[in-house]
Amino acid sequence: MSVHEKMSLKQRWLQNAPGVNLRLIFVCCLLISFGLPLMAHAQISNVLKAQGLTGPPQGGETGQNSKTLPPLLQNIGIDQELNHQIPLDLVFRDETGKLVHLGDYFGEKPVILSLVYFNCPQLCPMVEDGLLASLKDLKFNIGQQFNVLTVSFDPSDTPSLAYAKRAVYLGMYNRKGASEGWHFLTGPEVSIKALTSAVGFRYNYDQETGQFAHATAIMVLTPQGKLSRYFYGIRYPAGQVRLALVEASHDQIGSPVDEILLFCSHYDPATGKYSLIISRVLFIAGLITVICLGGLLLVMFRGGRHAHA
Repeated sequence: MSVHEKMSLKQRWLQNAPGVNLRLIFVCCLLISFGLPLMAHAQISNVLKAQGLTGPPQGGETGQNSKTLPPLLQNIGIDQELNHQIPLDLVFRDETGKLVHLGDYFGEKPVILSLVYFNCPQLCPMVEDGLLASLKDLKFNIGQQFNVLTVSFDPSDTPSLAYAKRAVYLGMYNRKGASEGWHFLTGPEVSIKALTSAVGFRYNYDQETGQFAHATAIMVLTPQGKLSRYFYGIRYPAGQVRLALVEASHDQIGSPVDEILLFCSHYDPATGKYSLIISRVLFIAGLITVICLGGLLLVMFRGGRHAHA
């Protein structure tokens, strides 16, 4: 082939390069947009199967589906009992061992309620740490604008354990007057069952491990003891908590549709439950990857054209 023919071929290739590169970009995008979600979905399915689950629920199925959960996790959850009055006559013991009624902490200020047990090795400390982080970001002060009740749902927990936990968190919160508004309560099973049922908190006890299987959330109640707002997970944005406290102080009740949940969950008003959205997350992740790859290839292509020019 002569030098002239080689130059002609090179010129024709450069002229056709934009169309070829765009077609390559389009093919790569198609491969990634379909392949990435499928591979990620398969990986998630394998992980869940290894944990004894049948795989991620498909659209329309709920995270509480008994067919996809081991027996211990069945019927676990937190239902939103908005505008429901909790029984204020329930008897507990405070951190000093004194007999108290729930109503002793209501009447003037909204209340944040967290349900934990003091020997929990995993989730409960994360709930309290998340609550503490949110409270430290608030300009409102415990004992002044609102109160906090941390109630154990383990009837074997003692006031001495409650006292120790309270001392730790009051020390980390470190604001004057907080000791008047943040209390850690223990109580008999009859009071615990009545309270957890009133707020929609469903849990199971594992005889083998001596631990509880439960979900995580905090609740905001009005000064009269009506459930106003739920915050799920282990992180509670201070701005949203502040707004919930303001609403509760004016006896306003939030809507479950307005809640933003953690852990790949969203509220389905048709079913009244929280459905997994793994498929939606995978779609978004794949779309972002396609956009990034397409932009990278486009930059490389334009750089090649400028170099040839």
